[in-house]
Amino acid sequence: MQQKVVVFSQIPNQILEKLKQKYQVVCLNPKLGNINQQIREAVVDADGMIGSGRVLNQDNLASAQKLKIISSISVGYDNYDVAYLNQQKIWLSHTPHVLTETTADLAFSLLMSAARRVPELDAWTKAGQWTKTLPSTLFGQDVFGKTLGVIGLGHIGTAIARRGFYGFNMNVLYHARHEKIEIAQALNAEYCDLESLLKRSDFVVIAVNLNAESRTLIGEKQLAFMQKHAVLVNISRGAVVDEHALIQALKQNKIFAAGLDVYATEPLQSSELFSLNNVVTLPHVGSATLETRQKMAELAYKNLTQALEGAYPSYLVNPKFTEK
Repeated sequence: MQQKVVVFSQIPNQILEKLKQKYQVVCLNPKLGNINQQIREAVVDADGMIGSGRVLNQDNLASAQKLKIISSISVGYDNYDVAYLNQQKIWLSHTPHVLTETTADLAFSLLMSAARRVPELDAWTKAGQWTKTLPSTLFGQDVFGKTLGVIGLGHIGTAIARRGFYGFNMNVLYHARHEKIEIAQALNAEYCDLESLLKRSDFVVIAVNLNAESRTLIGEKQLAFMQKHAVLVNISRGAVVDEHALIQALKQNKIFAAGLDVYATEPLQSSELFSLNNVVTLPHVGSATLETRQKMAELAYKNLTQALEGAYPSYLVNPKFTEK
């Protein structure tokens, strides 16, 4: 009997067609009603799932009788109840590494945009206010040669630090759960505690996974450590930063600016952030290039098919068991 795969978000057509050639495929569609009810009905006899951006847990997966793998087209996996998946012996795979460079590019785009006030000056120019020389009150600040603090020196954090060190001659500081001596030596990066990093950095970029330790890692107390001219960039997860505290710091000019790709609630429909000139807001597009999203989907397809064909998936979040 042909195995069944549930596609729970939009995926590239090329990958969808490949799936249809091998499996019985059911695609969920929010326009057809309650998405969680669709999941409950679809997973009853499903062997695998592929997609991204959905919360998957006991509430919508309890009806699954033979589900073997959820193949997520993402690096982060905080929207999946891993403990429940372990209990049910359901593999969860993800797509690390292929989006490292793209996400690091975006981090630096946010850093540069916030430092040089690009969105604000773009709006100012388009509004016809360029009638004379730009007043100094709208000046930005230099990036080259400044101090870059990276919170989390994993693959993405390292790629960000590399851009700062080699591309902008920046002094690199980093904070992580453990020292990364070999990586740090290549970048002449200094390991320091969080407070010291925040106090000394001109630019702070957050690149950590969301977990119990990192949730609200940056709050009112931590923001108060930052220099008044400092820029905070978050490309990790919104919950790592206390959003209310950040808004207050920006409103009161306690820091110069922020560049955000992630938020406590997504999609973000309305927020006081949108009324502030000193914050750059993007709609969680860290990996959103055609090339990278295609690579992510291809890797997710590989993870899925490996599991359904009886092999060990390449990139597992929960490699605690070898068979269903």
